[in-house]
Amino acid sequence: MSDGIEFHTHSEIARLVLARPEKMNAISHSMWSAIPDVVAKVEADPAVKVLVLTGEGTHFSAGADIGEFRALRSSADGATAYDEAVTSAVRALATMRKPSIAMIHGNCIGGGCQLAVACDIRFAATNARFGITPAKLGIVYDFLSTRQLVALVGPANARYLLLSGQFVDAGRAERMGLVNEVVEPGELERITIEFARTVCSRSQVSVRGMNEIVERILAGQRDSDAEVERIRGDAVHSADYAEGVAAFLERRPPHFA
Repeated sequence: MSDGIEFHTHSEIARLVLARPEKMNAISHSMWSAIPDVVAKVEADPAVKVLVLTGEGTHFSAGADIGEFRALRSSADGATAYDEAVTSAVRALATMRKPSIAMIHGNCIGGGCQLAVACDIRFAATNARFGITPAKLGIVYDFLSTRQLVALVGPANARYLLLSGQFVDAGRAERMGLVNEVVEPGELERITIEFARTVCSRSQVSVRGMNEIVERILAGQRDSDAEVERIRGDAVHSADYAEGVAAFLERRPPHFA
């Protein structure tokens, strides 16, 4: 684990907290590097069904820690190594089979927005604001994060965000499709966790299988293949399927493992 990252679990929900409130949760190189290990812990823990990503204090994250750039990105090799840490963090979140939810308040800028976009679902407080700022730094956004952004908001809105580096408020972010739901700050925790618990109550065979198929589509797969059919076949032969059908016929809520 890294300074600036807190990780804990409560029942079926794990929480990854960006915890540098004195720097608006700016993400250091060591924090980027720690995220894949956190994701691996979540994936390996059979008790955990959902990961919630958030920031400590009044902000989600102001983005990558620019103060490190002179030391860590001053050469081409250094920039490449730094970008590899960022891409590994984004890829780890994006390819999780267990669902991830970003709970966003205050600033969600640059690398912070990059992490939020890599999550499956995004809930935002009305006081959240979003910006993707590589054009302010002479950086070209990486392919994976650009693809994820275009998939969420479409090419026109992606260009608006990337080319201008301008900030948008939570309402506009919701209209763009950047976030799923905007709520009052005092309700953000409750509504996010209620949704997480709803996901926990569903068939995890279904949730994880569908999450994998969505990611395959985002990665460019256009048609079903043997692996997709295996995922679907395994679901039909699972205990969850038997329980789901029995519960429907018996007119009762299903009780999945």
